[in-house]
Amino acid sequence: MKPIWIVDDDQSIRFVLEKALLREDLPTRSFTNTREVLAALEAAADDELQGPQVLVSDIRMPGGSGLDLLDKIKAKHPGLPVIIMTAFSDLDSAVSAFQGGAFEYLPKPFDLPRAVELIRRAVDESQREEVAEERMAAAPEMLGQAPAMQDVFRAIGRLSQSNVTVLITGESGSGKELVARALHKHSPRATGPFVAINTAAIPKDLLESELFGHERGAFTGAQTMRRGRFEQAEGGTLFLDEIGDMPFDLQTRLLRVLSDGHFYRVGGHNSVKANVRVIAATHQDLEQRVKIGGFREDLFHRLNVIRLRLPALRERGEDVPALTRHFLQQSAKQLGVEPKRISEAALAQLATFAFPGNVRQLENICHWLTVMAPAQLIETKDLPPEVMAVVPHEPAPVAASAAHAMAEREPLGTAPTPLAAAPAAIAAPSAAAIAAANLAWEGGLEVEAQTMLAAGRNDVWDALSRRFESRLILTALASTRGRRIEAAQKLGIGRNTITRKIQELGLE
Repeated sequence: MKPIWIVDDDQSIRFVLEKALLREDLPTRSFTNTREVLAALEAAADDELQGPQVLVSDIRMPGGSGLDLLDKIKAKHPGLPVIIMTAFSDLDSAVSAFQGGAFEYLPKPFDLPRAVELIRRAVDESQREEVAEERMAAAPEMLGQAPAMQDVFRAIGRLSQSNVTVLITGESGSGKELVARALHKHSPRATGPFVAINTAAIPKDLLESELFGHERGAFTGAQTMRRGRFEQAEGGTLFLDEIGDMPFDLQTRLLRVLSDGHFYRVGGHNSVKANVRVIAATHQDLEQRVKIGGFREDLFHRLNVIRLRLPALRERGEDVPALTRHFLQQSAKQLGVEPKRISEAALAQLATFAFPGNVRQLENICHWLTVMAPAQLIETKDLPPEVMAVVPHEPAPVAASAAHAMAEREPLGTAPTPLAAAPAAIAAPSAAAIAAANLAWEGGLEVEAQTMLAAGRNDVWDALSRRFESRLILTALASTRGRRIEAAQKLGIGRNTITRKIQELGLE
C-alpha cells in the first residue's frame, strides 16, 4: 500500500502519528512544509506507487498554509483524500476547507485513536476509488450487438456534446448506471467527477442531507459541516438512481435546483450554486406515479428532457454469449484464477432463460459458475438450477437441504409447510453442499425479490420475511425432531419468540 503523507512543522505531532499508524501497519512519510510535499508529488508523478494514499496536513505552517496546499493538490490529484489538522481557534477556516475538497478535518489536540480511525476511513475511501477506476479502465463500457442496444449507443453518441438532463428507464439490473457513466465519459464534463446515489437505498430522514449537505449544528450529531452529493459532483455529473422512490417533499427541493441551479444545505442560510449535470434513472412508470400523486408532474417534465429506454436482457438474447464470456473473464480476474470456457450447448441453454434480474443476474451466474463449475469447460449440466428449471440431481446425505429446496420451489402465496409435514431429521450437509446452497439461495432470493419488485408489489419485505422465517424454523425443528426449546436455542432466539412465530406464521 502507498504511504500516508504527514505534513506538519511540529516534530512531536509527526512522531506521534507515525508511531500510531505504523502500529496499524500503515506506512508513513513525513514532511515539515508544503514546499517539500509539492516537490515530492512532482517527483512521484511518473511513478504512481510512490505517491500518497492519504495526505494529512496541518493548516498553519511556515512557507505556506495547508489550505493553499489543498488547492494545489486538488487541482492535480482530485481523488486524493486530504485531512486538515487544525487548532480549535482555526475551526472556521478549517470548515471552509470542505469547499476546497478536504476529506475531513482533525482538531488539535486530537484523540489518537480517533485520528487513526479517521485516517483508516480515508484509506478505505481512497482504495475504493482506485478499484472503481481500475474496473472502469479495464472493462469495456458496454457490450451489445442487439438492435435495441445499438439504438442506445447511437443516442449516447448524439448526446456526447450535450449537457442536457437525461432520464434513463429500464428494469432493475439492466445497466442503467453503466449508461449514465457512458454519458458522463463522452460529455464535456468528462474531466469532472461522476457521483452516483441510489435514492431508494437511503432513509428519508438522511436523504436530504446526503443530497444537499448540512451545516454544523443543523441537527443532533451534525458536528461538522458536510458537503452533499451536489457539491461533490461540482463540474461533473450527478446520477440519481431510482428517482421514482424519492420522497415527495424532497422532489420539491430537487425541482428548485434543476430550475435555478441553487440550493441550501440543511440548516444553512447561504445559497450554494450547483454546476452539475443531472442524469436520473428509474425502473418505475413515472407517468403512472404522476397520475396517482406519487411524483411531481413538474419535476417529471424537468427530468424527461431526453429519455433513454434500456432494454431488458430477454429482449437482446443475441448479446448473452458475448456478455457471458466477458463476465467469466471478469470473475476469473477478480478471483485470481484461470478463466473458464463455456460450451455452445450451455450458451444455448442460457439464451433460453428469461433473466428476470437482467444483466446483473447473468453476472451473478458467471460468478457462481467460476466458483462451482468442476471443470475448465462449462457444460449444460453445470448451469445453476434456476437456469435449468430443475432441482439438482445430487442431493447431500438424507437431503442436501430439504427446507431450502422446498423454499426455492414454493410458489408465491402458498401456505408454508405445516409442522407435521416436516422431515424427522436432517443430516449435516457436506462442505461442498453448504457452499453450493449458500450461493444458490442468495441468488434465488435476489431473483425472487427482483421479480416481485418488477411486478410492482409493495409487500416484498413482509412476503419474503415470512417465507424465510418459516423455512428457518421448520429446518431447526426438523433437526431437533420437533423440540421447540432446543430449536430456539439453536436459532439463538427465545422460547416465547419461537412459539409466537409458529402461531403468527401458521405453522401449528
